[in-house]
Amino acid sequence: MTAVSRMDTLPPMTLGTLLDGRVRYRQFCDGYRTGLEPVLMAACVPARAGQYVLEGGCGAGAGLLCLAARVPGVRGIGLECDSHTVALGQVNIGDNGFDTIRILQATLPAMPDDPYLSGPGVRRIDHAFANPPWHDHASTPSPLSRRDRARRLPRAGLAHWVGSLSAQLRHHGTLTLAVPATLLDHAISSMGDSHLGDITVFPCWPRQGVAAKIVLIRGRMGSRTPARLLPGIVLHHADGTFTQAAHAVLREGLPLLD
Repeated sequence: MTAVSRMDTLPPMTLGTLLDGRVRYRQFCDGYRTGLEPVLMAACVPARAGQYVLEGGCGAGAGLLCLAARVPGVRGIGLECDSHTVALGQVNIGDNGFDTIRILQATLPAMPDDPYLSGPGVRRIDHAFANPPWHDHASTPSPLSRRDRARRLPRAGLAHWVGSLSAQLRHHGTLTLAVPATLLDHAISSMGDSHLGDITVFPCWPRQGVAAKIVLIRGRMGSRTPARLLPGIVLHHADGTFTQAAHAVLREGLPLLD
């Protein structure tokens, strides 16, 4: 099936770009719309060419696409529960020529049947990452089912996501999360329960002197290195324009962490 015929069966969408035009990116007009989080999260993944990455809840592929643009030759799998979004993600991958990336339909914490996503004892993933749904199920649901699935998850669900993704990691492989600051304690404890150490906390400050709403957290499988709290990144000047540091990541595709 060609990309054109796939798009003919999908809901209305918009075409834009990421990383200052380096990545062509389609997303649906209705439902969840990609923000800064996937781009920032991808900049924290310490992948190298030839390594295998796994993204949970990848949506239409923004995080994977940005990572592939920054690290040519990286191989990846995206997991997404919505069938239309899976199809759109595959269109985005083909449109950008990233033939070492694929998206599979799956609902975490369950893993799909795939040679690279095996049970305990066979771990082939070098780096995993996710921007999990973060509204609690007790909150008011969105009338759009696709948006609701992307945004709402029971508080205990975060631990399930961390556990299922970290279970795929090689020794000293990394898991990177983008979470709201309100879930920082829960994310760190979930990583510890999944045998991730070297926990690195990287706040994303909206403006200088304003509390961080989004925090990037990275852990390393089997590491005993103590946790670190880094200075983070200030995203905007007072006038709303990007800071030089934010521009380097969001427009130029530079990494946030080594």
